[in-house]
Amino acid sequence: MPALLLSAAFAAGCAQEPPEVQVAGGDAELGRALIERYGCVACHTVPGIPSYGANVGPPLVHLAERGYLAGVLPNTPGDMVRWLRDPPAVDPRTAMPNLGLSPAEAVHIAAYLYARH
Repeated sequence: MPALLLSAAFAAGCAQEPPEVQVAGGDAELGRALIERYGCVACHTVPGIPSYGANVGPPLVHLAERGYLAGVLPNTPGDMVRWLRDPPAVDPRTAMPNLGLSPAEAVHIAAYLYARH
């Protein structure tokens, strides 16, 4: 009987969604508008924003659940902002350009990408 209760508790714990990542100072709705303005869906599938077969960059679905960003940075809000601000400075071989995002714009975009959709 104890093993059954432990199994049920484990299964219930696995079914829970991971906690939502909060980005200090970020406004997810403003981030959505910035993603649309900068045309991120030209290269990425972004949850909640229509795209048309974008497949240059990876899909940005379930981003908060990933261990790494761009395969090179730990998945933290600070590193996400760093990546968004200047991808080639982090990984010179990336195809993602430096879009000239301000620090605030990068924070808002990160807030949207980490939010559940």
